[in-house]
Amino acid sequence: MKFTKTLAVVSATGLALGLAACSGSDDTATDSSAGESSSGNAIVTAWGSEPQNPLNPQNTNETGGGRIIDSVFAGLVYYDADGKVHNEMAESIEPSEGNKVFTIKIKDGMKFADGTAVDSDSFIDAWNYAVENALLSNYFFEPIEGYNDGGEKLTGLEKVDDLTFKVTLTQPEADFPLRLGYSAFYPLPKVAFEDMDAFGEKPVGNGMYKVSDWQHNKSLKVVPNENYTGVRKVANDGVEFVFYSKPDAAYTALQSGNLDIIDTIPDSALSTFRDELGDRAINQPSAIFQSFTIPEKIEHFNGEEGNLRRQALSMAINRPLICEKIFQDTRTPATDFTSPVIAGHSDSLTGAEVLEYNPDKAKELWAKADAISPWSGEFTIAYNADGGHQGWVDAAANDIKNTLDIDAHGKAYPDFKSLRDEVTNRTITGAFRTGWQADYPALANFLGPLYGTGAGSNDGDYSNEAFDAKLEQGAGASDLDSSIKTYNEAQEILLEDLPAIPLWYSNVTGGYGESVSNVKFGWNSVPLYYMVEKK
Repeated sequence: MKFTKTLAVVSATGLALGLAACSGSDDTATDSSAGESSSGNAIVTAWGSEPQNPLNPQNTNETGGGRIIDSVFAGLVYYDADGKVHNEMAESIEPSEGNKVFTIKIKDGMKFADGTAVDSDSFIDAWNYAVENALLSNYFFEPIEGYNDGGEKLTGLEKVDDLTFKVTLTQPEADFPLRLGYSAFYPLPKVAFEDMDAFGEKPVGNGMYKVSDWQHNKSLKVVPNENYTGVRKVANDGVEFVFYSKPDAAYTALQSGNLDIIDTIPDSALSTFRDELGDRAINQPSAIFQSFTIPEKIEHFNGEEGNLRRQALSMAINRPLICEKIFQDTRTPATDFTSPVIAGHSDSLTGAEVLEYNPDKAKELWAKADAISPWSGEFTIAYNADGGHQGWVDAAANDIKNTLDIDAHGKAYPDFKSLRDEVTNRTITGAFRTGWQADYPALANFLGPLYGTGAGSNDGDYSNEAFDAKLEQGAGASDLDSSIKTYNEAQEILLEDLPAIPLWYSNVTGGYGESVSNVKFGWNSVPLYYMVEKK
C-alpha cells in the first residue's frame, strides 16, 4: 500500500495567522437571495477565513475553503457529529470480490443547485478530472485501478447506467466506503467543466446550501439550496462566514454579539473562555493526534537498545500535567495512535501502559539500555517556532531531563518549511514533532499513511513486516468490525515499537453566542452549521 500525503498540524492560532484578511460584521446583513428571511435575522454568522483557491471540492484542502465546500456540496455519504457514516447521494454501496469492487447506486432525483441531475457521470468525471489535472486531493484516488498506470482516466471507474457505477481498487480495502464523505469524492455538474476557474468563483453544488455572495477577503454567504432533497435538514436561513486574520478579533466579536459561532479560541483566552461563555463554551476531542518521532537511524535508537529508550522517554513525560498546565485542559492525553472520536478507538490496548507517566519505570528501562550501550550526547525535540509549540516541547524536555538525568531540550526551527525540509531530506539529527488530522473517520487513516513501510508520511522510516501484514489484513477484512479489531492489533505492535511517541489529542475549542442554539461541533472539529437555530 502506497501513501503520498504529508500533513502539518499547527496550533489553532498558528493556523489562523496564516490565513488572509480580517473583517468585522454584524448579524443583520440582508440579501434578496432565495431562502433568506426579509430581515436576515436568521442568518448565522460564523468565524471563517478566505479560501485559498476557487471553490472546487477536489482542489480544496484547507479549513477556510473546506467548511464552505462541505456546506455547498454533498457526497455519496456524510458524517454525523460522532463521525458515523450515513448514505446521502448514495442509495447503496455494495462490496464484492472481498472489498475490491464496489457497486454504487445513486438515489434517483438528486439535483445540483442549477436543477441538473446528480448521476454517475457527475462522480466519474469529477474524480477523473482531479487525477488528470493533479489537483490537491488527487492522491485520494490512488487506491483505484489506473491511478498509477500513467493514463488520463481511472480505469477502475465503470459506468453501469445513469445512476450506477463501479469502483475497482488495486487491492481490497474494507474502509473504502468510509472515505466517500470526504470532499475529494464530491460530484461536479457538467457546467463545471466548461470553465473550472469561473465555476470555482460561483460554484454550483448539490449540497444543503448555495453561495449567495462572496466578498473576497471579507465574507462569504450561503443560503439554503431549494434543489437539495437529501436527508439532512437546514434549520436556519443561511450562514455568513466572516473572515478574520486573528482569532482574538473573532472572539471579541463573539463576546460583543457580532458573531454567532467561533471554532478557534485564541491562546490569550484559553484560561478564561469557559468561565466567560459558560454553557456556550466548547472543549471536546477532535480527530487530531500529536506526537514526536525518533528516526531509527539515529544512534542509540535502533534494535533492543532503541526500543528500551523509546519506552523510557514515553514514560518520562507527564502528559496529564502538560495538558492541564500548558494547554489549559484543551488537549487529552493519548491512549493510542488514533483519536477518541473515531469508531473503534480504544483506551485499553495491550501495551498502552507505555503511554502512562511512570518515572521509576522510565529510569529502569533507560538503565537497561545503558547496559547495552552507554548513553552519550543530547536528546532534542525539533519544532517549528511559528506553530506555537515551544511551551509543550520545553515541558516534555524538562520531564525527560529531570527523570532520566540527561541533557534534553527543544530545538527550534524558524518556520514549518525549515523543519520539514530536514525531515523530508532525512538530514534531521534528532526527534521532531509530528501530527495528523484525519481525512475521514477511520482508524486506518491514522496508521497506514504514517507507519506503513514506504508510506509517504512515514517520516521515521519505520518498517515492520508484522505491522504491514495487519494493515493489509485490516484493509481486506470482510466487515468493519473485523477491520477495527485488526487495526487495533496493528496498534499494539506500534505500542511495542513506538516509531512515534503518542502525546495527546487536540480538542476543538470554540463557543457560540446567546442568539443561537442547537450548536454542535463534529468529529473533525467543524461546527454542523445546518443544525444551528437562530432567534
